[in-house]
Amino acid sequence: MSARDVEFGRLITAMVTPFDKQGEVDYRQAARLARVLVENGTESIVVSGTTGESPTLTTEEKLRLFQTVKEAVGGRAKVIGGTGNYSTRESIELTHAAGESIDGVLLVVPYYNNPPQEGLYRHFRTIAEHTSLPCILYNVPSRTVRNMEAATTVRLAKDVPNIVGIKEAAESLDQVAEIVGGVPPDFRVWSGNDGDTFPKLCLGAYGVVSVASHIVGRQIRQMLDLAAVGRLREAAQLHLRLLPLFRALFPPVAPVASPAAIKAALNLSGFEVGGLRLPMIELPEAAQTKLRELLARYELDPLPAPATAA
Repeated sequence: MSARDVEFGRLITAMVTPFDKQGEVDYRQAARLARVLVENGTESIVVSGTTGESPTLTTEEKLRLFQTVKEAVGGRAKVIGGTGNYSTRESIELTHAAGESIDGVLLVVPYYNNPPQEGLYRHFRTIAEHTSLPCILYNVPSRTVRNMEAATTVRLAKDVPNIVGIKEAAESLDQVAEIVGGVPPDFRVWSGNDGDTFPKLCLGAYGVVSVASHIVGRQIRQMLDLAAVGRLREAAQLHLRLLPLFRALFPPVAPVASPAAIKAALNLSGFEVGGLRLPMIELPEAAQTKLRELLARYELDPLPAPATAA
C-alpha cells in the first residue's frame, strides 16, 4: 500500500491535550477523549498539534500521548502525530521516535524563522524523504506569519509521493482553488478552519481538520457526508446553523487564543480537560459565561461523565 492509499477520512479532529490540576498531562483523560471523539464521528485524530498545545509539551510527553491515543482508539481511527516544527532536523528526529505509535504526521509551516518558499519546499521534502509515513502539510499563516503559496503546495504534491495532503488554514479561497486545481487527484485538501469548511468543500476540498468536532462532531460529520453526495443545500443549512459556534471558538477579536475556548467548552459540558500551560491562558470568566449561553442553544455530542470512565 502506498502512502496515498491510507484513508484518513473527511473528519479529522485536532485533539486538545488534557491536563490535571497540577498542569501535568492527564493521559487517562486523553485516552477517554480519543475514544469519545471516535464514537462521535471522528475518523482520524491529530495528537500534539496546535490545539494540543504542542509548543508546551516535552518530547517525552508527545511520544507517550501518541502511544496512549493509539492504544485507546484500537484501530478504529488513524493517529496523526504533530511532529513538525521550525527545525527540519528536530522534525525528522521526532517523526522517527514516534515510530509505530502514529499512522501519519502533520507538518506545520515553520514558524518564527520565516523561510522563503524554496526553504519551505526543501524543509517538507527532506522530512518526507526520511519517513515512509504519510505526511500532511499544515499551512496556517495567521500563526506562522509565512504563507505557503499554492505553487509550493502543488510542487510538493507532484514531487513527493508520501506527501498526501494539506490542512489549509489560509483564508484565501483563491488559494484553495489553485491548490485543488493543480494537485494530483489522490492528494487531499482539508480545511484548517471550521468556519471555512463548507465553502472549501464547494471548491473541491475533501474534509476538515476540526476543533469544533470535540463537541459537535456528529453534526460536522453529517455536513461532510451531505456535501460528499452533492446535497449542498442541506450541507449549507448545517454549516449556517453551526457558524455562530465556530466563530465563538475562534472569535475574530479574542480575549485569548485557541485552544482556550474549546477547552472551556469541554469543561463547561462536563468533560474535564483542565487548563492551559503558559504562555497560553484560560478563557476569562465573562467570555465563559457567553460561551455557556451559546452552548445551551446546541445539541452537543454525548460526553460521558467521569463516573462512567472505563
